[in-house]
Amino acid sequence: MTSRRTTITRRRLVDLYHHSAFRYLTIGALSFLIDIGLLGLFHQVLGWKLWLATASAFLLTFAFNYSLQRAFSFGSRAGHGRTLVKYLILLSFNTLATVGIVWLVDLTGLGWGIGKITATIVTTAWNYFVFRYWVFARTRDVDAVAPPRLS
Repeated sequence: MTSRRTTITRRRLVDLYHHSAFRYLTIGALSFLIDIGLLGLFHQVLGWKLWLATASAFLLTFAFNYSLQRAFSFGSRAGHGRTLVKYLILLSFNTLATVGIVWLVDLTGLGWGIGKITATIVTTAWNYFVFRYWVFARTRDVDAVAPPRLS
């Protein structure tokens, strides 16, 4: 027998899962792990200049992040042409912002890792709203979007 408290807790977890912000942050966290791993590989292991390693790692996470944010986080059914152009504009801005933030923080002596974390926090904050209301905007209600059904 399931208690009322357990049922309420399950319902809250389901509601959380169905909210675009939760899914956005989940995909963002996975993207961050890929991004910082590539940045470390390029800069620390392969010896690339920091600006090149930062930009390359950031851009290589593009396909993963775009595809999953579009389908899983925001359930966008808009044409790829429209959303891809908007995403690329945002990606260009975020790439420049990320390179600048990582470089500036590294100059302070805190290191590129702290710079990357700082850049991720800053861009994550504005990206959710830009994704939701511009890149993957829906013409109808944009509140909690159910994840796509697998057939």
